[in-house]
Amino acid sequence: QVQLVESGGGLVQPGGSLGLSCVASVNISRLKVMGWYRQAPGTEERQAVAVLLGDGIIRYADSVKGRFTMSGDKAKNTIHLQMNNLKSEDTGVYYCYAVQTTASTNYDYWGQGTQVTVSS
Repeated sequence: QVQLVESGGGLVQPGGSLGLSCVASVNISRLKVMGWYRQAPGTEERQAVAVLLGDGIIRYADSVKGRFTMSGDKAKNTIHLQMNNLKSEDTGVYYCYAVQTTASTNYDYWGQGTQVTVSS
């Protein structure tokens, strides 16, 4: 069982910056996948924003490339998402996501979500 707790959301003006953090209850080095998804207002689908796969490469959504940066702190079992030059379309609930493999079975875990609102 993996618990993920996000923090750092809030209200920011267009062009501003915000940083999100996600603390995992397990050693993040043991997780197969970690990343960030967001759910835009009025939608049900969560879309990948930044995801670190087992190959060590972070993949970013085209809409955030050059503006968002995902990083990790293994000592604190924490990942971060630094969001710069925010746009109104970045508004949504941001979820931390992880996959843990146990006995050859992949299990998905989600945080509770944190609201990011970009508005003037």
